[in-house]
Parts: sequence; C-alpha cells; structure tokens
Amino acid sequence: MDSCVPPGAELPEFLRDAQRLLSQAQECLLHLQLIDNDPDACRCLNDTLTRLAKRAEQLGLDEVAHYSSALHHLLAPACGQRHLHSTALPAVEACLNLLDWQLELIDAQTGQLNLDRSEQAVLLDDLASALQGSARSPSESPPNVQ
Repeated sequence: MDSCVPPGAELPEFLRDAQRLLSQAQECLLHLQLIDNDPDACRCLNDTLTRLAKRAEQLGLDEVAHYSSALHHLLAPACGQRHLHSTALPAVEACLNLLDWQLELIDAQTGQLNLDRSEQAVLLDDLASALQGSARSPSESPPNVQ
C-alpha cells in the first residue's frame, strides 16, 4: 500500500503528467509493434518509464514508482541489445495496461493506492520470460510477420 501523499496541487499535477507519460509509452509501444527494436521507440519507452518512476517516488507513490522502475529495468537491457522483439510486446502491453489501471485507482485526494503486488509480480515475471524468449538468436526466432 502506498504512503499517503500530502494534499495539494502536486498530486493532481502528477496524475495529469502520469497519464501523459503513459500515453507516450503506449505510443512508443505502438511504434515498436510496427518496427521491431526501433532504437528511438525503445529510448522513448525507457525514458518515459524512468520519468514516471522518479516523479512517483518524489511524491511517495511507492507502488507506481516500484512498478515503473521494475519495467524500466527489464526493458532497458533488451532495448540496448536490440532484443525487444514482437514476441515480447504483448507482455509489455499488459504491463502498461496494469500501470494505467493503477494510475486510475490512485485516490486523487489522498494519493493512496490500495494494491496487492501479486498482479505486478505475475506481469513482471511474464515480461521477463518473454524477453528471455525474444533474446534468442535470429536463426532460432520465428520470422516477424506483419
């Protein structure tokens, strides 16, 4: 459970910025669905998750900060090594969908997010497994069908 954020303008501003950042991350994902391992889309996705994690941490939104940071730490090596193939993108999408859901459930008055981390853990494990599978050599990977 997240700690309580002091009331004020910071939380509503964060929620607006977080939705904008999440939309940007989803646009990066759409780009990656069109072009495997596009370096600009990967960099955008990683930068967006990093900014979201830092902003959430500053406000004491521990669940959002932890989850965004964990996503970034899983995706950054795959992007850096150009191993974020289309086979892993459904898992990325599921993770971003959960993040969207979490942002919607933050109490805009208190900043509280009552959340069981088990769904986060399952989706992060699924993503890690998908990334391991997409890191196979190109000769082992199925062709990218568009």
